[in-house]
Amino acid sequence: MKKVLKWVVIVLVVLFVAAQFYRPNLSAPPPDPSKSMSANTHMTPEVSSILERSCNDCHSSKTVWPWYSQVAPVSWYLKSHVDEGRKELSMSDWGTYPTKKAARKLGEMCEQVKKGDMPLKSYLLLHPAAKLSGDDIKTLCEWTESESSRLQSSQTASAQ
Repeated sequence: MKKVLKWVVIVLVVLFVAAQFYRPNLSAPPPDPSKSMSANTHMTPEVSSILERSCNDCHSSKTVWPWYSQVAPVSWYLKSHVDEGRKELSMSDWGTYPTKKAARKLGEMCEQVKKGDMPLKSYLLLHPAAKLSGDDIKTLCEWTESESSRLQSSQTASAQ
């Protein structure tokens, strides 16, 4: 039994070391400030602070990769989540969204923070400062509602 356990440990160590040679590309395209959410919305400093603290790492090109993102297989997991987050909502590419999509994303943003789906629980385990307070959620939802209304009224005005 000890021999089998020894070989299992050796195989796992070899696999772990070998996995370190496959590194995902953790870079992102350089953000264009003119396409950012802050440049294309009427955002208060308070909302900006909330988004920066709780959303930027997964939903922008300004991800701050922690040290453990350099260790496989954690690096693969994090890269996958960040890619998925950017695909779902990119605050760096906000200015490229059509008005209807932007308004829908604002509504989804409020809905997900109210339900506690965002930020992800797995993210909060290692980033407790990203946790949203009740006031943060209220501020964010009030902003998403007013920004959505502003977008829709500007679309109506431009259609006339």
